Amino acid sequence: MSYRVAICDDSITDAGYVQELLTLWAENRQVEIQTEMFCNGEAFLFHYADDKAYDILLLDIEMGAMDGVTMAKRVRQDNEAVQIVFITGYSDYIAEGYEVAALHYLMKPVNQDKLFAVLDRALEKRKQNDRCLFLGLSGEMVRLPFYEIRYLDVHQNYVTVHGKQDYTVKRTLGDFEKELDDRFCRIGRGMILNLKYIRRVTKTEVHLSDGTVLSLPRGAYEPLNRAIIAHT
Repeated sequence: MSYRVAICDDSITDAGYVQELLTLWAENRQVEIQTEMFCNGEAFLFHYADDKAYDILLLDIEMGAMDGVTMAKRVRQDNEAVQIVFITGYSDYIAEGYEVAALHYLMKPVNQDKLFAVLDRALEKRKQNDRCLFLGLSGEMVRLPFYEIRYLDVHQNYVTVHGKQDYTVKRTLGDFEKELDDRFCRIGRGMILNLKYIRRVTKTEVHLSDGTVLSLPRGAYEPLNRAIIAHT
């Protein structure tokens, strides 16, 4: 399996050093990688508009007109799967990474062992993102990646899977629970949530990143918070 990585940094020296480490990591892990370097966020987004097939983005935060966080927000508008890693010389920017679900941040100069550990995590998440549900609907089979699923809920004998669009099938929620992995959490009898889409939890509600607000069943607040912490 080949992995495609973009390095976006306005310092040619820093970008070249990171590329050397990527090559070494790939040799050690016996995986194939294709790396591409961009000198600023605008150059990357111009290319990305026609070609979105990247697995990992290594982004410098402090660049010219467009900083790395702004660029990452543009990418996240239509791509939840790509793994984003920020590289920065200033710890002040760390909190901003949470807005775009960044995998990690690395301080300059980049430490080889820390970069390798982050790349290992990205590799594992890529494998997770390859997992899918297969839904039989009106004579056709729909392939739905796990990372696109926000939540599932049940009404009578039907389950609706909420992703980029909604699919309703006659199956039990328990059937789906057996197929899904640990990024999903069963809430009471009627709902399964994708933990990575949760932005806020109150005693009575769950707020998702797309603005959806779901009622939280009685007694579900503590188990859900434990699941979120365990999955972090």
